[in-house]
Amino acid sequence: MAPPLEQGEHISGTTRRSLLAGVAALGALGAAGCSRVATASTTGGGELLDRLRAAGVVRLGIAGEIPFGYIDKNGELTGEAPELARVIFKRLGVDRVQPVPTEFGSLIPGLNSQQFDVVAAGMYVTPERCEQVIFADPDYQMLDSFIVRKGNPKGLHNYKDVVRKKAKFATGTGYAEIGYAVEAGYKESDILIVPDQVAGLNAVEAGRVDVFAGTALTTREVVKKSAKAEATKAFTPIVGGKPHTDGGAFAFRRTETNLRDAFNAELRKLKKSGELLRILKPFGFTQAEMTDLTAKELCGG
Repeated sequence: MAPPLEQGEHISGTTRRSLLAGVAALGALGAAGCSRVATASTTGGGELLDRLRAAGVVRLGIAGEIPFGYIDKNGELTGEAPELARVIFKRLGVDRVQPVPTEFGSLIPGLNSQQFDVVAAGMYVTPERCEQVIFADPDYQMLDSFIVRKGNPKGLHNYKDVVRKKAKFATGTGYAEIGYAVEAGYKESDILIVPDQVAGLNAVEAGRVDVFAGTALTTREVVKKSAKAEATKAFTPIVGGKPHTDGGAFAFRRTETNLRDAFNAELRKLKKSGELLRILKPFGFTQAEMTDLTAKELCGG
């Protein structure tokens, strides 16, 4: 597989992982209303699953992001979300998946305008997005990690360490890690913003910064061939004074609770059997990314 890249969710320059104070970026999706997960009792449940079974194909909204959902160099659809979709929809009686590539910022509008049937892009579940769509339970969780020089000479293991030791700090354009660092007390204007984790690795190797912050998955992948840098152990950032873990999931139109519920039932079976990890492992996911988080928890109740 191609190395997982955190090319990120491009909503006016932001990444897939919403900023801590990123309501403005998410507002581009037109967030409004209640943040509860919709239920069949309020929507009637929808008939999309029956129609997909009849058609034999489900259209997946993807955003061309490695490792979440993308077209590989051979022109084939792959990524953690499409491969998981293949398995689950096959079990639901839908034999084929069809990619519909779009910009990340167009995924929710495209879903709601029926350009495709489901978002299969590893989208983080946030209260703002839960106002627009319904989510399956997360198929992965994501913690943070740092890229530091070999041996981690400054002993940087979390954002408080970065602040306390006055380390030179970098992260990616629009990354949630900006907000996490600011919450820990780092001055935002002092953060070096680089395009992605590859540029972050280069900055650490060149000594321009002491640390680059990203997701645990992307940092450990990008340092594999580095002779000068390493990834720290994954850790949970603090948001609002509490540990915060992000989770990525499939998204559905709010009326299609029957499909969401059927999807969740199969996802639970894959988690219980351990098959979920087998499906996601080729894309850099490990046991540390497996989760029992629910969409209800991440949507805010």
